[in-house]
Amino acid sequence: MRTVAVIRFFAQAREAAGVGQAEIAGATVADVLDNAVIAFGEGLQRVIAMSKVWVNGEEVPRDHLVSDKDEVAVLPPVSGGI
Repeated sequence: MRTVAVIRFFAQAREAAGVGQAEIAGATVADVLDNAVIAFGEGLQRVIAMSKVWVNGEEVPRDHLVSDKDEVAVLPPVSGGI
């Protein structure tokens, strides 16, 4: 069975992806992020590299497993630029 999580993009991540949210497949947070970069382009990779990633409101490591009910949030730093 294929896991599909909802990924939400905030601030610079939203600008880089061109959308606020999407459904992206992946077994781990890293898989979801990698597949988001494939879907939305390398500009998103630069933002992800400097961002915190939360699943269901909690900061998690990139190897954290995700399920169909999970929401992955990409939270870039509040100040600064790319």
